[in-house]
Amino acid sequence: MPPRALTPSGIILVDKPAGPTSFAIVAAVRRRTGARTGHAGTLDPFATGLLLLLSGAATRLQPRFVGLGKRYVTGIDLSGRTSTGDREGEIVEERDPPTEADLEGRLEELRGPVDLPIPTASAVKIDGERAYKLHRQGIAVEMPVRTMHVHELRLESYDAGVAQLELLVSSGTYIRAIAEALGGHCQTLRRTEIGPFRLEEADSEVIIPPEDALARLS
Repeated sequence: MPPRALTPSGIILVDKPAGPTSFAIVAAVRRRTGARTGHAGTLDPFATGLLLLLSGAATRLQPRFVGLGKRYVTGIDLSGRTSTGDREGEIVEERDPPTEADLEGRLEELRGPVDLPIPTASAVKIDGERAYKLHRQGIAVEMPVRTMHVHELRLESYDAGVAQLELLVSSGTYIRAIAEALGGHCQTLRRTEIGPFRLEEADSEVIIPPEDALARLS
């Protein structure tokens, strides 16, 4: 049974490396602090960047943090789609990358509210089972469509068919879904902001007092 201590209580900002799951990061912090530990949104194993963890009594504040907007930088390979929407999947479709002018037109269509299917390799439940588990079993399912809000979407560079983008999106937005809508897949993905919290602040040894973290939400 995991530790259930209510102290230390507060918010912990972690810079997740590529490889481990978000749940592995949560478990490592829980073992170190001995406190109940939760999160305000996960990252895929291949992705890096900001995780917001809640420790001890602050876990009850999770609803205040899960809906915050998020900022990402991502490299999208537009030479083809993969089975997972990222570099870890198998190539399922190859194509010639668009011109930069064509790409700009596609990006314009993805700004604002946009309805996109949730990626098959996600934690969304389909008939009581996680979609990624069905995907691993080779079971084809029709993924639900979700309205995602893309508040900002900037093309930073475009070279050799790889578009470097910066995005500010609503909670519940899948960057892999945006990559697939563009006809490509995520080669890299890094989360740099969650609401008012910045990646530069990340330090797994520092616990932000709950009252200080809540004050930043106003």
